[in-house]
Amino acid sequence: MALADRFLDIRRDPHSDELLARGGDPEAHSILQRTGFVAVVRVHETYHRAPTGLTAADESLLATNAVARLRSAAYHVHCDEDFDTDSRPAIYLPLGASVAHLAENIRAATTTDEVADALTELTATHDGILAALDEVLAATADFHDGLGEAADPHIARRLRYLSDEYLRIVRTDLANSRNALADRHAPHPGRSTCVAEVPSTEHERSAVCACPPPPRTLPAPPPPVAAGPRR
Repeated sequence: MALADRFLDIRRDPHSDELLARGGDPEAHSILQRTGFVAVVRVHETYHRAPTGLTAADESLLATNAVARLRSAAYHVHCDEDFDTDSRPAIYLPLGASVAHLAENIRAATTTDEVADALTELTATHDGILAALDEVLAATADFHDGLGEAADPHIARRLRYLSDEYLRIVRTDLANSRNALADRHAPHPGRSTCVAEVPSTEHERSAVCACPPPPRTLPAPPPPVAAGPRR
């Protein structure tokens, strides 16, 4: 991660008077979104703005909270004087961290049983993560049904379509993969757990374990020399 990604600016734009936050990495962007900012994605940058319809006092509170939470996460924040604060709220792991931990377990897994256990948390029929996501989509669709604007029923139908079609495919395929891995009971041929034991047949006196050496990477061949016209 570049050092520049640890710096952010939260200020009112001098031309439009909009409250804008610029800079930061994806983690900082998540903090801004959880504080209440809205992401604006452009070709060359992603910045954040305050939601529409806020009073100046509400925007100041929004910016001050963002400055405090970003600095608690060790980001360097330059801001307007009105938004500066010495507050450093406690940092808690978001819900997504639990799902990311499953990915870490799968990356470290050495057997099919370990991966099947991790995928079970995603695919469990009643209380798996994907089942909960299905409930979130359904609840959001129900909310849009009675919201009152012309586009809301179309948004509700779109959310139900995503659940019925795309999410169903993801759940089915992952469940099939989980079940197939649960039946195999096999170690991964390319992964092993180091037990830090040296066999008696080891010839290298410096060896501290029986792990094989890493595969040798052959250097890339030089590019062909362009042949010029013969004289």
